[in-house]
Amino acid sequence: MARISGYHHLTMSTDSAQEDFDFYTKALGLHSVKRTVLFDGVIPVYHLYYGSPNGDASTIITTFPFRKPAVYGRRGTNQSRAILQSIPVGAADFWVDRLNKRGIEAAKITRFGATRVVFAHPCGIPHELVESESDPREPITNEVQGIGKDHGIKGIYGSVVAVMDRTAMDDFLTIALPLEKEADNHEGLVYRVPDESGVIQRVEVIVDRDSAQGTWTLAGGTIHHLALNTGNEENQLKLRAHIEGLGFTDISEQKDRNYFKSCYVRSPGGALFELAWTTPEGWAKDEPPGAIGKTLVFPPWFKDREAELREGLEQAEFA
Repeated sequence: MARISGYHHLTMSTDSAQEDFDFYTKALGLHSVKRTVLFDGVIPVYHLYYGSPNGDASTIITTFPFRKPAVYGRRGTNQSRAILQSIPVGAADFWVDRLNKRGIEAAKITRFGATRVVFAHPCGIPHELVESESDPREPITNEVQGIGKDHGIKGIYGSVVAVMDRTAMDDFLTIALPLEKEADNHEGLVYRVPDESGVIQRVEVIVDRDSAQGTWTLAGGTIHHLALNTGNEENQLKLRAHIEGLGFTDISEQKDRNYFKSCYVRSPGGALFELAWTTPEGWAKDEPPGAIGKTLVFPPWFKDREAELREGLEQAEFA
């Protein structure tokens, strides 16, 4: 059986590139891992990556800031709803205080027995920092921003998906991927993502039959996809064949993302999942190790469009 080992990354379409960069690197203390451009279509849009200093899989959040083309979507049901990141136990109060002082409204809640800090990206996408007892990853520290090891984000905890039909989504998550169902109660459903390193990561599903259908296209203000890590190409292609063989034929061929390779599948609950693995060169393919995320880089196949793309991008200060 093909294997998954944790998340690879989570990807959103946001609004302003400057707000986006400041939110993740200054408010949350993540590090710039890569600055490149959207590989699909023809619109010049940044693709920004944030995470641990070395860009470790399962720490990566990526965004497409859509302010300049002014393409915006609708958050709703049958769509990924929230981005979840892991923090050390006892760190919630630090984050509530830090975010509120920075003008980002934040509050502490409990769901599925876990303490969380709830707040939103400047474009409105819900985020949560979840205190996790079972996360051996070292916290991402950022001395410049005043975030030490007692409070730093450890990486991806998971995501929330809103659905109308919980049964169809349950079948997809437990049979197609497959994930292990951990909870099914009045708050929703929880599925554990297998991880060889022992890190607890999850997909949480809530039922929402009242909201309108959420946007599935690349459009500002929405989560675009949730990427799971297959570790290598063999596992990726085996899992792709397994999913397609079950009849989930809305699955893409492998796509070259320069630093990793991906296949995408639309779940019956609306959320778009990606199956990804990092290539041997990884982030150092076009920037030296230890200095990733410092320059704007383009894939080789955009060499003839580089001047055009630079001209069309929103102006921002990535510092």
